[in-house]
Amino acid sequence: MSDFSQAIASFSNRPLEQRAHWYSPAALAYDKVRPRYPAELIAHVAHLTRLNSFSKILEVGCGPGTATTAFAEFDCSIVCVEPNPVFCDLARKNCHPFQNVVIKQTSFEEWPLEQFAFDIVVSASAFHWIQPTVGYPKAADALCDDGYLVLLWNKEPQPTCAVWTLFTEIYNQLAPSLGQYQTEETQQDMLIALTQPAIDSGLFKEVSLKQMKVAVNYTADDYILLLSSFSPYLNLDESVRTNLFMALRSKIHADLNGCIDLFYISAATIYQKIIV
Repeated sequence: MSDFSQAIASFSNRPLEQRAHWYSPAALAYDKVRPRYPAELIAHVAHLTRLNSFSKILEVGCGPGTATTAFAEFDCSIVCVEPNPVFCDLARKNCHPFQNVVIKQTSFEEWPLEQFAFDIVVSASAFHWIQPTVGYPKAADALCDDGYLVLLWNKEPQPTCAVWTLFTEIYNQLAPSLGQYQTEETQQDMLIALTQPAIDSGLFKEVSLKQMKVAVNYTADDYILLLSSFSPYLNLDESVRTNLFMALRSKIHADLNGCIDLFYISAATIYQKIIV
């Protein structure tokens, strides 16, 4: 198994209680600065899944509603399951304008199955938290015949290679395990790897994989907030994390005028349920 595959598997192998509360310390940062999914990508999904006001969506792991609000604009019915209580509160606040969105505080594993009730199951950067042997069969059971599973992903925003070299010494000194740069091609390959488990389940066939490169700009403070919302940084000892963030912030102010240009690959994989 590749290092990336092992890392992905490690998320779903954690105890359910730990998974449910993992992002609580960074929930506000996650809501504020995590990148959104491009409108073009959402439109692509809507077109291929024939999304309309009569559609019924089940969203697995909605977080603070990062993708939920984009789908709610289509005036469809959405049931969201999210185990983290802080995320649930944020999602209810963010989705307040949409009367057809229901947020349920529960894990997907514990959610009482509504069999054949949904046209689309969506999960945005969350399905890797669920054991494949549980997640894919349950998603298939929740879908009507010919229903769609949509997995959205945003890879971690990266600076240019030239800017990354400014950070190399900092990471080497303070957090060498995190000092690995992801090129555009690396991110694309990782996202392709994420498409395979659904196929391997034997329950879905791939309809479409669409990837987009997105450019964003962050202030130094927002960039540090962004990093604080990612699992590798949450895993750091608090003192190490504090020193790392202080050094990165100082470097951005000193060498980059307080702002940093980043890119990330956003992707949507659309699968259709196989009728057995």
